Amino acid sequence: MTAVLRLDGVAVRFDRTTALAGVDLTVGPGERVALVGASGAGKSTLIGLANGSVTPTAGTVRVLGADPAALSGRALRRLRSRVGTVHQHLELVGQLRVVHNVNAGRLAEWSAGWAAWSLLRPQGVPEALAALDRVDLADRVFDRTERLSGGQRQRVAIARLLVQRPDLVLADEPASALDPVLADRALALLAELARERGGALVAALHDPGLVWRHCDRVVGLAGGRVVLDRPVAALSPADLAGFYGAPA
Repeated sequence: MTAVLRLDGVAVRFDRTTALAGVDLTVGPGERVALVGASGAGKSTLIGLANGSVTPTAGTVRVLGADPAALSGRALRRLRSRVGTVHQHLELVGQLRVVHNVNAGRLAEWSAGWAAWSLLRPQGVPEALAALDRVDLADRVFDRTERLSGGQRQRVAIARLLVQRPDLVLADEPASALDPVLADRALALLAELARERGGALVAALHDPGLVWRHCDRVVGLAGGRVVLDRPVAALSPADLAGFYGAPA
C-alpha cells in the first residue's frame, strides 16, 4: 500500500541554519502521528515539507505517492487540494466573514469566477454551516473573522479542513488556543477526518495528554533529527519527559 507521506534522507537548510538533517520517515494510511519536540526542533519544517510549502535541500519527499518538487501547474494544485493544513498562524483573512474563510477549503474545486462570486454572495453555505456546527461556531457564520477570539479562529481553521476533506491532514499546534475540552474535540475531529478519507493525521502537539488520547504513534525531533519513533502503546510518560520538560 502506498505511503501517505515518505521522507528519505531529507535535509532542509535556511541560509546557515539546518532545520532538518537526514530525516527518514514513512507514514502509512490510517496512522495518527504526533510530532513532538522543543521549539526549533524541526516540527513545523517537516509539516511544510508535507504540504509542499518547503522544498528539501537534500533527499526526497513523496506525498500521496507524488513528489511535490517535480510537479507544477494543475498537477501541483491537485496534490495540494488533497493535503489540508491547520497552520500555527491559521492563515485566515480577518476582514472576511467566517463563511468565506471556511469556503477557502473548497477553492481547489471552484472556478475563479465562482470563487469571486461567492465573495459577493456566499455559496456553499449549508456545507460551511455543517462544518462550523461540528466546532460549535454555526452561529458565527456571517461574522467578520477578526471579531472572533483566538480559540474561535482556530476552530474556523479546523472547519475549513472539514469542507476541504483532504487525504492527508496536517496540524501545527492545532489546539494551542483551545481549552482542554475543545482541544480534545478538535483532535478527535481531525483524526476522524483522516479516517473518513482513508488517509493519515500528522500533528505537532505541545500537550502530551492529546498525544496519549488521540495518536497511535510518536515521532520525536531534536536538533532537526528523528530521535524517537514508537507506537504510543510502547511509551511511558517518562519517555516523553525530554520533549515536554516533565512526565505527563
